[in-house]
Amino acid sequence: MVKINSLLPSNNICKDSLIEIKPKYSWREINKVRKSNKLLTFGLELSKKCNLKCIYCYADAGKLKPNELTLKETLNSIKQAYELGAKKIGIIGGGETLLYPDLFKVIDFMRDLGISVSVFTNATLITPQIAKKLFERKASIVAKCNSLNPETQDFLSGVKGSFNLIQKGIKNLKVAGYPSKGHSVVIETIICKQNFKELPDLWRWIRNQGFVPFFERLTLQGRAQDFIKQIEVTPQEIYKTFKKLLEIDKREYGYTWPLQPPWTSKVCDRHFYNAFMNSEGYIQPCSGVDIYVGNIRYQKLSEILRTSPIIQSLRYIDKNIKGYCSTCLFHKESRCYGCRGTTYQITGDILESDPYCWNNTNLRGKKYAL
Repeated sequence: MVKINSLLPSNNICKDSLIEIKPKYSWREINKVRKSNKLLTFGLELSKKCNLKCIYCYADAGKLKPNELTLKETLNSIKQAYELGAKKIGIIGGGETLLYPDLFKVIDFMRDLGISVSVFTNATLITPQIAKKLFERKASIVAKCNSLNPETQDFLSGVKGSFNLIQKGIKNLKVAGYPSKGHSVVIETIICKQNFKELPDLWRWIRNQGFVPFFERLTLQGRAQDFIKQIEVTPQEIYKTFKKLLEIDKREYGYTWPLQPPWTSKVCDRHFYNAFMNSEGYIQPCSGVDIYVGNIRYQKLSEILRTSPIIQSLRYIDKNIKGYCSTCLFHKESRCYGCRGTTYQITGDILESDPYCWNNTNLRGKKYAL
């Protein structure tokens, strides 16, 4: 067990000094991008290969796909995203990013174009050498850590010993110089029944390391569908936890953020300006929405964004969202539209109200009710 109080905050924060965590992009930037069918960010999956078997995995990772993109094809897709205005690219899971043999060629290519890079990883493969390479390239890190209890972490990861490897990886990041200016570390945690009670302590541990906590609900696709009854937490329980974490952030660390699903401390407004490409070249609205709207092997990325009805409807989700979500104050004030992936998996309609939102009572009693 990692010691929670290894780095205690020195004092409580005065409410007058609260720092509000706001969306990264203004409405002016968003409107300019969506009207011109361009991008501000882009998500990239390099491979489905993975060394863990996380029971909540949205991508059902672990098996190398036979038709994955070549390095040349991947670099071409990055160039297309850059030409469409992408300022930041996240090298997102699917599989474990650090297993991809040409990872640093991909990162260097993006850095040469002036693109900011985020590397998503389960942290088990971060050696001192890899941590140093990532630091030298100013890559932001999003590392997965679901528990400070070895048994819980190993259970959720599906591999015995993963807890120790994750902690070693995080330690190697710190030795390399993370976190520091231009070198951020986000710790991503999936909220499950097994880690639910320890989330406040885990939050404090993350903050005390100087990292950014990022807790999110399950995305109900991939392997998570097979284990949903074992790991699911109710919307009401998630609301109570989010509220408690927000109180901790205000009182102990001086941060405030909108109390809304599906994430803590961050606003998900990616559908206005983002797209995602999986390892076989298929374009999706995001990694959590497994709808293929085109393939970069056969179409230009610009053409896919311009002609896809799904992409176009989500670009204007503030006008197209249905049901309870269309009248919710969070929708109007803080760009909240729930999780489109979970909504699609449960309702079959990507524009329907999020049935897992604790504020939404209108969908109860229907065939997809909780």
